This record gives sequence, structure tokens and C-alpha cells, in this order.
Amino acid sequence: MDHMTSDDWGKLVLRICLGGLLLFHGVAKLKTGVDWLEDPLASYGLPAFVKYGVYLGELLAPLLIILGLFARVGALIVIVNMLFVFGLVHLGDLYSLGGSGGWKLELQGFFLFSALALLLLGAGRLGVSKPGTWLN
Repeated sequence: MDHMTSDDWGKLVLRICLGGLLLFHGVAKLKTGVDWLEDPLASYGLPAFVKYGVYLGELLAPLLIILGLFARVGALIVIVNMLFVFGLVHLGDLYSLGGSGGWKLELQGFFLFSALALLLLGAGRLGVSKPGTWLN
């Protein structure tokens, strides 16, 4: 354990926070489904099957991130997922403030930019994948 640094522990905190919070959204969508996405997808000319990408971005990717197993791949999936979220569902809220005065999309922004940080930093040594590979 001597080779572990505060950077590794910080990356673990980032992974647990990002993956853990996002995973709750994925579990909720497992319970309620994603059929409500068909209309927004159709309005952009995208096929209905694209709605299942939510499960990749909110279930599979968070698990990869938490485990540190291909964490950069998981982070990239989250980034793509969040760009879809911004573009399909929340585009009108991009420059809006919420009821408490903060950015209306602060949670989505947190997910997007935390995933970007993880993509750039990697998972660290406290993960399943071998450290030092571009996937980790």
C-alpha cells in the first residue's frame, strides 16, 4: 500500500462520487423505462433504439467507473450520454438558473465535467484495471 498516493485516493473519491450518483439515475430508469425518450429522439430524426444508450451511460458506465475497470471508456460513455442529455432534453435550460439561484443544469454539468476529468486523469491504482494503460 506504500505506493498509493493521495492522487490515487482522490481519483477513487471522484470515481465513487461520479459513478455512485449516476448509478441511481440508471436504476431509476430500469424501474420506469425510457420510452419517454422516443419523442425527443424522433424530433431530431434519431431512431427509437438510441434510447437504450441511456442504460449504457447510466448503468454500465458507472459500474466501470466505480470499479476502475476500463474507467476511461466508462467516462467517455458518460460524456457522450451527457451530451445527448444536454442536446435532447435540456437544451432550453442551458442558460437558465434554478429555483435556488444555481445553474439549472448543475447536476448534468457535474456529471459531464467529472467524467471529463476522469477521462483525462485515469482511474489511478485503486481500481481493477492495470494502472498506466490508456483504458484505465
